[in-house]
Amino acid sequence: MTILDGKKCSNDIKNEIKDEVDKMKAKGEKVPHLAAVLVGNDGASLTYVGSKVRACERVGFKSTLVKLSSNISELELLDKIEELNQDDDIDGFIVQLPLPPQIDTQKVLMQVDPQKDVDGFHPTNFGKMALDMTTFIPATPFGILELLERYNVDTKGKHTVVIGRSHIVGRPMSILMGRKGWPGNSTVTLTHSHTKNITQIISQADIVISALGIPNFLKAEMIRDDAVVIDVGITRVPDENAKKGYIITGDVDYENVSKKASFITPVPGGVGPMTIAMLLKNTLLARELHRLRE
Repeated sequence: MTILDGKKCSNDIKNEIKDEVDKMKAKGEKVPHLAAVLVGNDGASLTYVGSKVRACERVGFKSTLVKLSSNISELELLDKIEELNQDDDIDGFIVQLPLPPQIDTQKVLMQVDPQKDVDGFHPTNFGKMALDMTTFIPATPFGILELLERYNVDTKGKHTVVIGRSHIVGRPMSILMGRKGWPGNSTVTLTHSHTKNITQIISQADIVISALGIPNFLKAEMIRDDAVVIDVGITRVPDENAKKGYIITGDVDYENVSKKASFITPVPGGVGPMTIAMLLKNTLLARELHRLRE
């Protein structure tokens, strides 16, 4: 069994990006600039955005954090996004989710200029991804592809079962694993809460990608021997013995599933760290595309 070490891979990617940025600086070129829009004081969002800002510093990117009040109106937020769209110094930006209830998330994401949408959430970029065109791939699916590639996991002709159909992970993952090329060329089954005989379907999979958000959902008896298991789930489970009062748990019963799998991602330290690394990679691409338009 091989552990797909997202922590190590993400560090490798950050080092590679830093080398690229150092070359840009040496040539006197503008370095990539990533902005993050944070509305309110959600604890998890603050943590995520903080780690993104630190990652930017590490690789030599310029970063801007736009902090806005939780009672901001939808119109004010849309105006702020349009301001970022028009700011030529910013190559890419993200709007940290979730947004407060008074704001229509879809409307906000639609307002982001697709050429600066480094999260890959805009329908223009989603459509380009589905058509195999150069674009920003959502960071988590992009990170999974990168892990499969760096660990030489064979996907050609394999049966991939994706559990969960979210727009952020499940649905793009199902498209990417079925695309021509590598990683890809697999036969994909997309499962969700209404799938009948889900256990039977999972048991036929060569590759299982679980993005469900139900702790320890995937048990050892549900997978075949030597399956590749990618765990996207990340849930805080209360635990009075833990220092923080909770433990981070994935969708997979790691202790038992790891005994049967050929490759597996741990939680934490698997897919999670890759997400930020690929956001940086998308920002590097945004800077390159921006430079070509200048």
